[in-house]
Amino acid sequence: MAKHSIAKDLAALWFQAPMVIAARTQAMAVAAMTGTAADYVETSRMVTEKMAAAAESVVAANVAVMKEGFDAAAGLAVGKIGPAAGHKRIAAAALRPYAKRVRANARRLTK
Repeated sequence: MAKHSIAKDLAALWFQAPMVIAARTQAMAVAAMTGTAADYVETSRMVTEKMAAAAESVVAANVAVMKEGFDAAAGLAVGKIGPAAGHKRIAAAALRPYAKRVRANARRLTK
């Protein structure tokens, strides 16, 4: 599995998201003009991917919050508190589902 970082995920969102939006906007314009069912596939995919990414992001953020809480509780129990970098791990977990989809869509839509 590839190493993910918050910087890589933010870069994907910053640079690749506009390309994906432009490609999908063009697909929606074509769908509006032609009106065939095949042209609506990308619009439907866009909506379902957004809902799936939002759900996955919420779950990932909640899991990360729980993990940070358990780690903090364990640190208190043994008298050792680690570095306070939990907020970065939580943000990274929340961003990862969106960035993963943006990267995949950018590859797929620019072929």
